[in-house]
Amino acid sequence: MKNRVVTEKIDMKTKSEPTIRCDVCGKERAHVRYLTRSYGKGANLFVIENVPVVCCSACGANYITADTAHEIARIKLHRKALAVQRSVAVAEFA
Repeated sequence: MKNRVVTEKIDMKTKSEPTIRCDVCGKERAHVRYLTRSYGKGANLFVIENVPVVCCSACGANYITADTAHEIARIKLHRKALAVQRSVAVAEFA
C-alpha cells in the first residue's frame, strides 16, 4: 500500500467528497470516511474518534494508510496524556 496523507476533513453531510485511487483495486472510486475505532475491551477499552479510513465503492475495501496506523500506535502509546475520560453506555449483542 502507498502512504497517503489526507489533509482535508470531509463534512459527512455533503456529497462533495473527493475521490481517490483505491490501493486495493486501483480505481478512482475511494473516499475517506472519519470513523470511531475501539481497541481492547473491558477496563482496557480505548476509543479513538475521527480515524480516517479509506473506503472504496468499487471493490468494497476499507483500510487505513500506513501514516494513519503509525498515528494510532502513537496515540495508543501516549493514551494517558492524550485521552479524556468519558462515561459510556455499553450494550452486548445477544
